[in-house]
Amino acid sequence: MTQPTDAPTFVEGLPGVGRTPVLVTGGTGTLGSAVVEELVRSQLPARVLTRTPDPARPEQVGGDLATGAGLAEAADGVQAVIHCATDPLHARDVDVEGTRRLTETLAEVAPEAHLLHVSIVGAHANPLRYYRAKVAAESIVTASGLPVTILRATQFHHLVEQLTHASIGPLSLGIKGLRFASIDPVYVAVRAVDLALSPPRAEPLDVAGPEILSGRDLAVLSARVRGRSNPRLLPVPAVGSVLSAFARGSNLPGPQAERGGTTYGEWLAAREGATGVHG
Repeated sequence: MTQPTDAPTFVEGLPGVGRTPVLVTGGTGTLGSAVVEELVRSQLPARVLTRTPDPARPEQVGGDLATGAGLAEAADGVQAVIHCATDPLHARDVDVEGTRRLTETLAEVAPEAHLLHVSIVGAHANPLRYYRAKVAAESIVTASGLPVTILRATQFHHLVEQLTHASIGPLSLGIKGLRFASIDPVYVAVRAVDLALSPPRAEPLDVAGPEILSGRDLAVLSARVRGRSNPRLLPVPAVGSVLSAFARGSNLPGPQAERGGTTYGEWLAAREGATGVHG
């Protein structure tokens, strides 16, 4: 946790002993793994829900949101649940019905556990099917009667970095008007842990990266970090309701959003340096 106060007394060499675990769904994904790392760093016992637990990882427990198998055992005795699990290709089964199964399970076995639900900034303003599922999941959480907090994040740096690779031959593609306030998932993870261990919030919290960049900005910045020449960009019109919503800025944070974390350029430079991938 960031700047913890009244730190508990820990047993030397046994971090988290005597503390109630926090369940993390989607704990092997981009955000979930960062959440688990933050819990470990904060000396809090993590319990990671996964369909295929690794026998060498005792913190992992078997369970499947799509079927409900193992949820009761995984949720038993936890103080909080950080719900990171998501599946854009099977959003109805995982994000909607999986969230419903999770809330029903918590109501039975851990009704006082704080449910921290992760969603997406601007999902309400875009007809993308995956975003519709995220909105439906928020409604399920809100209506559950459980102690809940909704944390919405903008797109992760990883995603926008992938978009910079879209091209036709030597030309990079960019949707006209498309901008991002992408965020480092490590920052989101820290805030998720802090919020999960705090009293529930009455209103969702939106978090976003510290800057807003256009598709062109991202492409040029990515090229410079990699030591390459500036790309030739081919603007593509925003056709259809989904792209039009993005072009209008549906994915951008509002004035009340919390801004923080590393910039896209800082994140990319650190990643490129760690992997040794250049030009």
